[in-house]
Amino acid sequence: MNNAKMWLVVKPTVGIPLFLSAVAVGSFAVHVAVLSNTTWVADFLSGKPLGAGAMSASLVLPEQEAAKASYTLSGQEVLITLPDGSTAVAVIKQPAILASN
Repeated sequence: MNNAKMWLVVKPTVGIPLFLSAVAVGSFAVHVAVLSNTTWVADFLSGKPLGAGAMSASLVLPEQEAAKASYTLSGQEVLITLPDGSTAVAVIKQPAILASN
């Protein structure tokens, strides 16, 4: 045991319950953080189908709509139409293949 001499300073009747209570408090804090920062965990625990929390998340974060885009593929060019109506063209190039010795 690496830290066997620790028990000469801290009594096991104090150290072991203190360690176990610190682990319990840390675990509780992690669970509270997961439940308060995600939508799908609460839905899962209440028996709702997966994806039900995505609807509430989209109501909370409407700026995510700007990230959606439609595209048309023709050859090696992609026409991208953004939600505001603006368009952009992306050219797809094949990566160069390097010969090894």
